[in-house]
Amino acid sequence: MYKFALGIATMTLTFALTAAAADNPDASFYKKAAEGGLAEVDLGKLAQGKSTTPAVKDFGAMMVADHSAANEKLSAIAARKNITLPTSPSTSQIASKAKLELLSGATFDKSYIKGMVEDHQEDIKEFQQEAASGQDPDAKAYAVATLPTLKKHLTKIQAIAVAQGVDAS
Repeated sequence: MYKFALGIATMTLTFALTAAAADNPDASFYKKAAEGGLAEVDLGKLAQGKSTTPAVKDFGAMMVADHSAANEKLSAIAARKNITLPTSPSTSQIASKAKLELLSGATFDKSYIKGMVEDHQEDIKEFQQEAASGQDPDAKAYAVATLPTLKKHLTKIQAIAVAQGVDAS
């Protein structure tokens, strides 16, 4: 009987926590922002270790620093709202990292640069959408506060692409 009651209590708590996150109209934004931030940190570390180009290594370091800080801010917001954030990147982001891990030298740099341009273009669109039409005031404020950093990253990686002769349009 004790195990049954404990099981029911655990299921009820899990359901309550999941419901709290699901009740947030911007739950998918929180999830995607968390996964994306974690992926950026992982890929930034990878670039620091695998790139042969100082500008790409420096960009990787900037990704680690800026996205770690953004991840901490997002985690603090989520904690206040009892939203459980993902603790790892999405499956597709993990697969992208695995592909990059197999590359080296100029091939790695080219793929990393292209991926960062595409990723930041997509992130900017998602954060602009949240800033414009999000329901959760904290999620909107986070999107508004983070957008200038994402735009800075896009400008920087586009300049690196041009300097390295990478077509990342």
